[in-house]
Amino acid sequence: MNIQAMKFGVACALSASILWIVCSVLVMVFPSMMLSMSGDMLHMDLMDTKWHLTLWGFVQGLLGWFIAAGVGGWLIAAMYNRFI
Repeated sequence: MNIQAMKFGVACALSASILWIVCSVLVMVFPSMMLSMSGDMLHMDLMDTKWHLTLWGFVQGLLGWFIAAGVGGWLIAAMYNRFI
């Protein structure tokens, strides 16, 4: 069974974008809780730092994750198709 690499890449890009938006909203609504959770996930104490999420930073992150996830998803599907 072949995977349609382009469609899979777009699906990965859109999924990462949705996750980025949800995460950014959570950071704006619950900054302390999200900072604590991020520190726990990285095994670090981040409570002395602060979030600085600007609109431009949000857009840059969204675009970056969209491109990285899309290319990564396309590459995974293309390699998978070569191996079968």
